[in-house]
Amino acid sequence: MTPHRSPAVHPTPGATGGPHTGSTPADRPHTGGPPTGPPGRLVAWAELLRVSALFTVPGDALAGAAATGARPGRRTLLAIATSLCLYEAGMALNDWSDRDEDAVDRPHRPIPSGRVTPAAALTAAGALTAAGLALAARAGRAPFTVATTLAATVWAYDLRLKHTTAGPAAMASARALDLLLGAVASRPGSTHALRAALPYAGLLAAHTYAVTTVSRHETRGGSTTSPLAALATALTITATTVRHTPHTAAARDRPPTVRLPVALTGLVYARTTLAPLLHAALNPSPPLTQRAVGAGIRAMIPLQAALTARAGAPATGLALLGLAPLARRLARKVSPT
Repeated sequence: MTPHRSPAVHPTPGATGGPHTGSTPADRPHTGGPPTGPPGRLVAWAELLRVSALFTVPGDALAGAAATGARPGRRTLLAIATSLCLYEAGMALNDWSDRDEDAVDRPHRPIPSGRVTPAAALTAAGALTAAGLALAARAGRAPFTVATTLAATVWAYDLRLKHTTAGPAAMASARALDLLLGAVASRPGSTHALRAALPYAGLLAAHTYAVTTVSRHETRGGSTTSPLAALATALTITATTVRHTPHTAAARDRPPTVRLPVALTGLVYARTTLAPLLHAALNPSPPLTQRAVGAGIRAMIPLQAALTARAGAPATGLALLGLAPLARRLARKVSPT
């Protein structure tokens, strides 16, 4: 659910603001060899799982719930837990799949540096996927169906689609499915939940697609077209999000003061992602491209907040926005890409 070398893009992942300050190999935490004890192993696994991008995950389900007009409840929490498990499964599988490539381009990563074995990473991916599906089953049949489709998309992306032209679309689909998971879990038995959440899933998917295309040039740079296209996408998303045209009954029933949270969260999204993308377009070097990808992942948070507020849950949207500083602070220690 993240861009090529990130969640999401669950976003994710992509998770997420200003330019990322820890996105270059020289900046990332790296012990340079096998861990010397439990703390070293924890750091290695934190890097493998990209824990700083986890903050970009809960907002998917919360935005999905808001899109249906539902208040977050137990099933919404189960959807969030499912998303977290599947997101981390994708992170572990991503590095397992790219271990040979990383040995050349990213030797500091946990697997090529010898700090996590390939077998351990693959086992973790399988266990996390199973845990996520078990949690989804507790939320109901519809959430389990969506989660199964999401898990299949994640595994197909990491094992097969990542390096093909279908890669960005697969990643965008994963993020959209994650939002829809929150929608069907929060409105069990509703035939309108998916339809109500589709416009919001589409905006999240568009952002994920754009960031994923930029991430394909993360290690070598050289692309001006991808950052420019992503910049245009982000501008369109910003304009669409901040325009006050409520799509749900909950949003229509809110007083005009709902416009302030929508505008605030939308502008934070724009501030997080636009400048790094512009810099990468003007100078498509690997460091600036990596910064743009890191910012795009972190921008998931204000985008989810803007979608949630727009759907008629401004308080939840503003609460989500509070995750952005935490994600940025942790990203300085553990890169989200």
